[in-house]
Amino acid sequence: MSRFPSRFFVRLGSVVLVASTRLLQFHCYTFWVRKLIVNADDFGLTAGVNRAIVETHTAGVVSSTTLMANGLQFDDAVTLARATPSLSVGCHVVLVDGTPVSPTHTVDTLRAIRSAEPENFYTSLSAFAARATLGGFDRDQLVDEVVAQIRKIQSTGLQVTHLDTHKHAHIFPEILNALLRAARICGVRAIRNPIVPIKALPARLFKGKPHLWKRYSQVRVLHTFARHFLKQTKRAGLLTPDGVLGVIETGASESGGFSSLLRQTLAALPDGTWELVCHPGYNDADLAAVNTRLRDSRDEERRLLTSAELRKFLDEQKIEVIGYREFAQQSAESRS
Repeated sequence: MSRFPSRFFVRLGSVVLVASTRLLQFHCYTFWVRKLIVNADDFGLTAGVNRAIVETHTAGVVSSTTLMANGLQFDDAVTLARATPSLSVGCHVVLVDGTPVSPTHTVDTLRAIRSAEPENFYTSLSAFAARATLGGFDRDQLVDEVVAQIRKIQSTGLQVTHLDTHKHAHIFPEILNALLRAARICGVRAIRNPIVPIKALPARLFKGKPHLWKRYSQVRVLHTFARHFLKQTKRAGLLTPDGVLGVIETGASESGGFSSLLRQTLAALPDGTWELVCHPGYNDADLAAVNTRLRDSRDEERRLLTSAELRKFLDEQKIEVIGYREFAQQSAESRS
């Protein structure tokens, strides 16, 4: 209030009071209210994963999901999504550990040509990261493949509300730029912010959990890309939450590990709008045939995400769960 001259307070005190109230309301909406987008990745991976995602939405706290255009159970996921219009559906862009949607000869720089499966993408994240960092991917091929994946979902009549990537590949600038270009081409308004809020994840949370130290260290290193991500996303005019949770916690191997870590992380959640990444599913025969490290943890996450205890905890923490569709609408309203 110091910017107003003292004479303004005396003559227009009621006006100043109204103005300060409006400023306070805007501040609370933007910085003080904690909102959480609960997004289930891997929609389309297996029928059991599809079923679990819909269950955790209709009977739990999952508000959004991202569909794999090259998933084995893509058609099943589309059928379920059409029957569940309240579920925001985005595109889980797959550029590593999967198969292109584009004709393979048009995306040769994206494929692991010298591997045992030359028609597929790289299966090793480290090899993918090295190639992305060194500029080994053709930029136009990257954009074309991302567009192809988004268009495949849009062709079913589903609205693609947001984008993210398998293995959080768009943390790398080369991949991010391709997603931003593809989003503009396809009219997608929002993208996952892959940056984990380090302040909400103090090292003490992982004391006695050496199996999570590697991922915690990787998250801290990748945090160096945060400034570039925010700058490029803003320049492209896309919406993005304040950051992501669940990257480290997912797959915690001990019983109740995910639940315990998640509660501690949510309790320390800063003000703003955040995204919780989750992977609910059924650890069945179909999942056993898929290349994934997440098996028993999918069952644990499914149970937690439909539990009354988690709903109660979110209410106690005054954390509002919203979907990506609502996030885009509320962001547009706050700008107007």
